[in-house]
Amino acid sequence: MTTTTDQTLGDLVTARPAAARILERHGLDYCCGGDRPLTEACDAAGVDVGDVVADLDELAPGDPEAWAALPPPGLAADIVATHHAYLHEELPLLDALADKVLRVHGDRHPELAEVRRLVAALAADLAPHLLKEERVLFPAIALLAEGHRDFPFGSIAAPITMMLAEHDRAGELLAALRAATGAYRPPADACASYRSLYERLDALEADTHLHVHKENNVLFPAVLRLAEA
Repeated sequence: MTTTTDQTLGDLVTARPAAARILERHGLDYCCGGDRPLTEACDAAGVDVGDVVADLDELAPGDPEAWAALPPPGLAADIVATHHAYLHEELPLLDALADKVLRVHGDRHPELAEVRRLVAALAADLAPHLLKEERVLFPAIALLAEGHRDFPFGSIAAPITMMLAEHDRAGELLAALRAATGAYRPPADACASYRSLYERLDALEADTHLHVHKENNVLFPAVLRLAEA
C-alpha cells in the first residue's frame, strides 16, 4: 500500500495497525494527535516525511482490525473488554511494583522517585476516567444508537470533550514516564523486578496509545456523526 502524506496519523494506524510502532519510533503521536495529516505532524516534530513514508511503505499489506468496522456501541464494548479490563488489573500492580523498585534501588537511581510519582499519577487519573466512560459515556452511546438524544448532561459532545482532555493528560504523563525511564531502558544493575517494571510500563504505553486512538480517532467521531444525523 502506498502512503500519501495527506493521510492522517489515525487513519494510517486504523488501516494498518503495524504503522503504530513506526510512527512511535519517529516520535509521532497517532493517538491524541491522530487527526493531523502525516506531513503536518512530521513538520511539527522535525522529522523527514520521506523517511516515514519509506518505512510505512515497507509494511506488508494488511486488513484493518475487526474493531475498526464495529458500530459505536460494539466498539465501546470492545474497548471495555480489551483495554479497560487490562488497565483495571495492571495499574494497581504497576503502582505497587514501582514502589517496591524505588525502595530497593532508589539510593542508586534517584530517577526512580519520579518514575514512582508518575506511575501513581497515571493510576490516579485513569481509574476514575475508566469509570466515567463505563458508567456515563458508553451507556449513553448505546442509547444514542437506539435513537435517544436527550441526556442528563446535555449533548453527548459534553462528556466526549471531557474524555479528550483527560486523554491529553494521560498522554503527557506517558511521555514524562518515557523520558524519566530513558525510553524504558533499565540500567545494567537492574534486578528482575526493575526490568519487569520497565517492560510492563512500555507495554502499558503501547496499549494506552492504541486505546486512545480507538476512542479519539474512531469511536468519538462516529458518535458525533451519529448525534448529528
